[in-house]
Amino acid sequence: MKSVTPASPSQTTGLLSTIVVVAALGYFVDIYDLILFSIVRVASLNELGITAADQVTSQGLYLINMQMGGMLLGGILWGVLGDKKGRLSVLFGSILIYSLANIANGFVQTIDQYAWLRLIAGIGLAGELGAGITLVSETLPKEKRGYGTMIVATVGVSGAMLAYWVGDKFGWRNAYFVGGGLGLALLALRVGVYESGMYEQAKKSEVERGNFFALFTNGPRLARYLKCLLIGVPLWFVVGILITLSPEFGKDLGLTGPVTAGLGVFWCYFGLVFGDFASGTLSQLLRSRNRALQIFLVFCGLMVGVYLFAIRGASPTVFYAVCFVLGIAVGFWALFVTVAAEQFGTNLRATVATTAPNFARGSVVLLVPIFQYTAAALGQPGAPNRVLAGAVVGLASLLIAFWAVSTLPESFGKDLDYVELDEA
Repeated sequence: MKSVTPASPSQTTGLLSTIVVVAALGYFVDIYDLILFSIVRVASLNELGITAADQVTSQGLYLINMQMGGMLLGGILWGVLGDKKGRLSVLFGSILIYSLANIANGFVQTIDQYAWLRLIAGIGLAGELGAGITLVSETLPKEKRGYGTMIVATVGVSGAMLAYWVGDKFGWRNAYFVGGGLGLALLALRVGVYESGMYEQAKKSEVERGNFFALFTNGPRLARYLKCLLIGVPLWFVVGILITLSPEFGKDLGLTGPVTAGLGVFWCYFGLVFGDFASGTLSQLLRSRNRALQIFLVFCGLMVGVYLFAIRGASPTVFYAVCFVLGIAVGFWALFVTVAAEQFGTNLRATVATTAPNFARGSVVLLVPIFQYTAAALGQPGAPNRVLAGAVVGLASLLIAFWAVSTLPESFGKDLDYVELDEA
């Protein structure tokens, strides 16, 4: 890791600059579209002729996997493009693709059409957050960038609540149209947004930019990258298992009434709004990203324990309240992406900041079968023990994430004007 000639000064010092506003609104629409399918899954599949419960589940998982596959592919694609062609090309290119895909989603008539459009939408959805966080981190003064990324996340995650409201009130096809329209409207803000000075300076050097495989050719660099990925896994354990399987956990916990995944997602993401605000502010006040993350991981562990063991026989209202507080506890998503961006040089920063959140999301693909196997092993034939399995898998992911944070270099106030070079 070596320094290069200092880049041109940051183009803005204001927390509400055009770059911050566009990144925040872009993430708002990104989250709206990302969560929307989970909300309208049953209604949309029923209208397409899939009504049997087992078919709704299997086809729904198929479509979610197509979207996730698109996000994993898009994470690499947009990350590499962000370092090779610029952060702005990714920010607005990704918005354009997922907006058009979601408008098209409103017209689907078959499952195959739905699946391919979820794949395309997933590719588009993969790029916005990483590009936005990278731009904000590189253009704001180092003393303020934590507040800037906090604004991006706090505004962004509230898109999930709009998705729930629009999907519930206006139907699934109109909900897709609204999401696509919001994204296309954002493209009007393209005027007045400029590339970061650090990136423009790095372009003038001869160092290679956007080489994804460079993350794997240097031991210390690979270790930093893997640790960044591990920090985000507990959040997706909570969202992908505890919240998504709210109806199943509700039955296992003997709640006094049924609960829905849609409302679980709504209240969890409502909590995330406050959590992202709190974690970003805390990291600035403590002048430490790592200590803020450690505090939130401990808080998350406590709330997972409350969710699994402290609300047996409670009412749905109490359950949703716990989902809300659990959302606050995992509200370190933007802080996680900020740390990933701050750990790497300008020639790999967009690659890391874009792939890290998408690979963390992709961890659900591994977490789900591990959870299912553990539940079966701890339960009886035909009666998996989801509660104990949740405790085991959740504790493991939290301990690993805590270790990863504790062994990463502190990045608060770090000068980001450098590139990653392999030492001879």
